[in-house]
Amino acid sequence: MTISYSDVKTLIRQTRTFRRFASGKNLDDDIIRRLIDLARLGGSARNGQPFQFMVVVDRDISDRIFPHLGWAGYLSDWYGPAVDERPQGYILCFLNEDRLNVAPSDAMIDLGIFTQNILLGATSLGLGGCRIGAFSPKVAHLFVLPSQLSLKLIVALGKPGERVVLEKCRTQDDTRYWRDETQVHHVPKRHLEELLVSLPLADKE
Repeated sequence: MTISYSDVKTLIRQTRTFRRFASGKNLDDDIIRRLIDLARLGGSARNGQPFQFMVVVDRDISDRIFPHLGWAGYLSDWYGPAVDERPQGYILCFLNEDRLNVAPSDAMIDLGIFTQNILLGATSLGLGGCRIGAFSPKVAHLFVLPSQLSLKLIVALGKPGERVVLEKCRTQDDTRYWRDETQVHHVPKRHLEELLVSLPLADKE
């Protein structure tokens, strides 16, 4: 089966970071397990696959996690989603150091691949999410962790409750996202030509 470039590009364009979610019941545990199954299929340095994932759909646990999360560094006057806009589930991403067969920095590349697969899958199911790296150590302290596990990233998930649009950068060096007066979230993206470089070959010794 061949998937068209256009379909792939559309899915990627629609896979945005959502920080506000539509109110409703929590996500089903099985849906999040399906998303983690997509993470499992991603590439991994030396095929070490050192990450493990915890599904959180219980409302009481979610409410204990939420106060320890940072949401939007560029929106200094916004402190996160309101009670009725909070995520409907989380994935906690743990590095298992007993499975680590590469440098930790290489493992974090794996984590980017795994979580992008999760968000792409979420979009295909009409859901959305937010990768959260700004969280307090208190999140990990909510659980009894074995010594080999360390919490590296949290993925918030739910049905999107906001509109996110892509924009051209207003200036070459300004990539800050912003919200307009109607609360539409704008995300600047550099032009393709700004990403391409052409370098001369170094002189041979």
